[in-house]
Amino acid sequence: MKKKRKDQTNPITFGATIYRHHRRLHRHLFQLVSVFSACLLLFLVAFSLLAPSPVIHHHHSNINGDVERESYSDQKTAFHVPTSGVSLGRDIWSSVGSELYYGCSNGGRNFMTSDMKTNPSRHLVIATSGGLNQQRTGITDAVVAAYILNATLVVPKLDQKSFWHDSSNFAEIFDVDRFISFLSKDVHIIKELPLKGGKVLTPHSMRVPRKCTPKCYLNRVLPVLNKRHVVQLSKFDYRLSNKLSKHLQKLRCRVNYHALKFTDSILEMGEKLVERMRKKSNHFIALHLRYEPDMLAFSGCDFGGGDKEKEELGLIRKRWKSLHVSNPDKVRRNGRCPLTPGEVGLMLRALGFGSDVHLYVASGEVYGGEETLAPLKELFPNFHTKETIASKNELAPFTSFSSRMAALDFIVCDESDVFVTNNNGNMARILAGRRRYFGHKPTIRPNAKKLYKLFMNRYNMTWEDFAAKVRTHQIGFMGEPKEIKPGKGEFHENPEACICDASDKNPNEISPQNQSHSHKMENNNNHDNSYIKENKDSDDVTDEQISEDEQFGFDYMDNETALGGKRQPNATDFETTAMSKSEQPELEELFSD
Repeated sequence: MKKKRKDQTNPITFGATIYRHHRRLHRHLFQLVSVFSACLLLFLVAFSLLAPSPVIHHHHSNINGDVERESYSDQKTAFHVPTSGVSLGRDIWSSVGSELYYGCSNGGRNFMTSDMKTNPSRHLVIATSGGLNQQRTGITDAVVAAYILNATLVVPKLDQKSFWHDSSNFAEIFDVDRFISFLSKDVHIIKELPLKGGKVLTPHSMRVPRKCTPKCYLNRVLPVLNKRHVVQLSKFDYRLSNKLSKHLQKLRCRVNYHALKFTDSILEMGEKLVERMRKKSNHFIALHLRYEPDMLAFSGCDFGGGDKEKEELGLIRKRWKSLHVSNPDKVRRNGRCPLTPGEVGLMLRALGFGSDVHLYVASGEVYGGEETLAPLKELFPNFHTKETIASKNELAPFTSFSSRMAALDFIVCDESDVFVTNNNGNMARILAGRRRYFGHKPTIRPNAKKLYKLFMNRYNMTWEDFAAKVRTHQIGFMGEPKEIKPGKGEFHENPEACICDASDKNPNEISPQNQSHSHKMENNNNHDNSYIKENKDSDDVTDEQISEDEQFGFDYMDNETALGGKRQPNATDFETTAMSKSEQPELEELFSD
């Protein structure tokens, strides 16, 4: 019998075949999706690399409470600080045109010598105030005051009870014999009050207002001096008018730049520090940082340290109970906040100073310590202080005396190729004027009023744009000749009466050390108004208002003004006999040097 042929497929076999087809289809689809996903991922990566950097928005409240928004782009792509300084097409270590000017401070033809005008029955005693540089201004003006009063000057007393706690006397800081001999033709100076009947004369103590004019001294002090014969002027700092006749301004210069010389021991140590800096590099910068906690607290500024900073500085600020409430935004907009160490470093790099430059820093305790200094040290790793370039044994004779330590920093800053100040206090102004007088060596004062906006927005621009704007803002703040308008600026910062143009050079003016006074001989024994005869319009000169460019001048503040807004005595007050209420010394002394 014939076998019957199968005409139907086995169900099991059919199902297995379908399953295998589905499996192959899913595998192909998975491979296709994987390839597509990989391509999409590569595209997204490429797009993210080519797209602009993201922008982060920061919000700050202004003085009116409005919200101001500032944009900071990625630092790595937009604000890359170079290690080298940019070439500016000129020597960054010298001032343009400085060779055309020189210091000149000889007395004029009508300037009367001490032997012609000194009244032997008048003795003036001066008690200075504050730290080293504030005292220096007092010593300088003491000589001029004695000249105006035709009095014999006793070597000034230095403040030994102030915030600075320095027991040094005049002869331990300055060469007293040089001081007396150099000024012998100007003012008769003695070391101690003479004896009368075997007893030392007792001075009558009084005080004159800030910025007292020559007429003020004649009206206020001379009558007392004629009656008492010995007068002591206490708290003597900035007690003489800023603007005087040219003859009296030149006398100021002879005192400050030639008669006041540090003692040999201070000079020798100071010169050692300078020599060691010179061995490290042909040129160096000296920076007076002024970033101490007390300075920052008094300024009332916000330095970005958050609640911790506000609490710490706020506690310090409370010691001045009558100090006005600070508005940090307003203070910064007015240019009255010191730059942070990092901001100082950025300014210097923008001005052309590279990371190879050696930096000497004169400073007390820096708020925040090494953490605060880190950005400056990163920009300028060749970072030095007197403690790093001298041994403890070498500094031992000075460390217990704040004025002697300050004198060492003064010498190094004075001898530096470029001096940078971070405030406009006594040391800054005196060094600025001294450096102008001796050749206009570069002296950089940050134009904080313009720079603060630049620092706030620096991450929203390229380094090249930032550096160009810094250089623009610093025009007029570099210590160059003629950058301050005639008649403007505090005298110690801008001694224009003592700076002459080389085209009008007079050989008799060049060397004050060899000065020879020629005078009009007068038979009149009363020379109390001699300053009027020398310059008839000297009485009409009044103090100028501090301009907006006068930044951070804490020591200009009379304490009555700082502690409640009471005005200072002026020329209209000179006939009154009652002195204003006593000043709180801490405000003046803390921020003066």
